Amino acid sequence: MYKDKKKWVIKILKLLYSSYPDAGTMLEYSTPFELLIAVVLSAQSTDAQVNRVTTELFKTHNTPSQFASMDETELQELIHGVGLYKSKAKNIKNLSRILLENFAGEVPSDFASLIKLPGVGRKTANVIMSVAFDLPGLGVDTHVQRVSNRLGLVAENNPDKTEKALKTIIPIDYWSKAHHLLIFHGRKVCKSRKPNCPECILNNLCQKILDE
Repeated sequence: MYKDKKKWVIKILKLLYSSYPDAGTMLEYSTPFELLIAVVLSAQSTDAQVNRVTTELFKTHNTPSQFASMDETELQELIHGVGLYKSKAKNIKNLSRILLENFAGEVPSDFASLIKLPGVGRKTANVIMSVAFDLPGLGVDTHVQRVSNRLGLVAENNPDKTEKALKTIIPIDYWSKAHHLLIFHGRKVCKSRKPNCPECILNNLCQKILDE
């Protein structure tokens, strides 16, 4: 284990940036509200699945008033290409109604307000703050959870605890970029079942490799 975790993590992030300089969200959207809907839909679904659904969905429905007034069954049919579409349809209708009633139809940019919206957990709130509003946010999905634990940056099984642990060692200015870099590395190299360790740029910094 490296003694100075903050220096260690900065070195890791700089190496990842050299490999993935264009790392960013793969979700397609044009407004903060569209991004919110896309991130809510992304739970237990791939970005590609979500983009296929939202490409058609946003042609006819892309405002809180449109979703709030929709029949829930109709919305289910429009988003059935993603997982958990029934519960997501309910959450989308309810969060749209709340945005209209409490936020004049606008997506709030603060964590406390975002986290209260139906279907919005800590990961989603962090992503919205980071991507939609360019504010510090570090969401933890399955890739961030896996890669950060394998590297030895954290030793947590719970994503919320992983998020809080990462935020203590990653400088706030790096939070948003770190989220995307760890995701890209998880997708391309540090995969769940067959990580490509021999070709990993982080070999000499990875606790998993050093422990073997």
